[in-house]
Amino acid sequence: MGKIIGVQFQKNGKMYYFDSNGFEIKTGDYVVVDTTRGADLGEVVMGARETDGEEPRFPLKKTIRIATEQDIQHGMDNRQKEKEAFTVCQKKIMEHKLEMKLVSVEYAFDNSKILFFFTANGRVDFRSLVKDLASIFKMRIELRQIGVRDEAKMLGGLGPCGRPICCGSFLDQFQPVSIKMAKEQNLSLNPTKISGVCGRLMCCLKYEQEHYEMTRKKMPKVGKEVITPDGNGPVTDLNIVKETVFVRLTNGDTSEIKEYPLEEISRTQDISNHSETAKKEYNKDKKDNETDKDNDRTSVTDEYVQKQEKESEKKQIDMPTRKKNTDNHSDRKENNKNERGAVLGQPVRRENPNRTVINQKKDDESSEKNISAGHNEESTGKGTWADALEKAIQAISQDN
Repeated sequence: MGKIIGVQFQKNGKMYYFDSNGFEIKTGDYVVVDTTRGADLGEVVMGARETDGEEPRFPLKKTIRIATEQDIQHGMDNRQKEKEAFTVCQKKIMEHKLEMKLVSVEYAFDNSKILFFFTANGRVDFRSLVKDLASIFKMRIELRQIGVRDEAKMLGGLGPCGRPICCGSFLDQFQPVSIKMAKEQNLSLNPTKISGVCGRLMCCLKYEQEHYEMTRKKMPKVGKEVITPDGNGPVTDLNIVKETVFVRLTNGDTSEIKEYPLEEISRTQDISNHSETAKKEYNKDKKDNETDKDNDRTSVTDEYVQKQEKESEKKQIDMPTRKKNTDNHSDRKENNKNERGAVLGQPVRRENPNRTVINQKKDDESSEKNISAGHNEESTGKGTWADALEKAIQAISQDN
């Protein structure tokens, strides 16, 4: 791979890389290079250098030649024509009453086309304008809408700091800027103070953002308690540029805010590291003790299990004798049950003892009557009707 060079086509514009094509080119020279728009004249801002064996991601276009005096003069003539085309286009815009602002005009190096750059709030129908410009200049016309940041870069100007704006002096491309950067740098969020001439956030907010992020990581957060040479207190504010910390110190009923360098401040978290390590060791010892206790418990349970096994063996041996005892006990229960005549869970019927005596007497008398009646039947041999009559008479006499 050959040498490469860096070329700019506009003042403080983006740098593009080209193959030197074997020419000895130095910084500050003008060259004619092949671009997507055709041959163009540019200024070399990076001299020819080796690629160190690393091939670029895209194939580089080659340098046509080193610019001659005629090429440089032709470029200067084009710059003069651009001013004339700007005034003509401005008049045509006013004639067509289009809501657009013309910013810049560029002539191609080979005079094949003219580019008109403008800004607008929305889309603009400029077809009639293009027809009029093409009839005047007799070449190809292109109109391109750009943003406000590109407009400021082309026009230039002075920033809030009193110096030329960065994008118009040395920035070759824009970097993204957010409102978070202004917050981290403790800047006023008033739009008029943090906005540039383009109306967007200033590009210079990006310059110190990395330093602020690195320094803020080293410093304690607002509200955290820190230890100072004069005592402990919470952090009230930070000064990132000076790397100092503002701490509120209380003395009885009064409080005072003092500023301390970052080196004299120590966080409570750093001091509590020793206590945390001690806690970890204590917890470790506690876990070890618990494991020992668990081992003791397992040994005790093993002994208990062995004891239970021995008792179960004894029970199996004593089962026959116990069975005999249970049988005797059941016999006793049945005997007691028969003696009592009552069953557990059933109602007990209690009889009057006097009534039982009367019933026994009646039973005895009836038995005697039956015996005598049978004896009489056998002895007398009378008929049935006579026997029945006698029985009835005897019953009546007995009742009386």
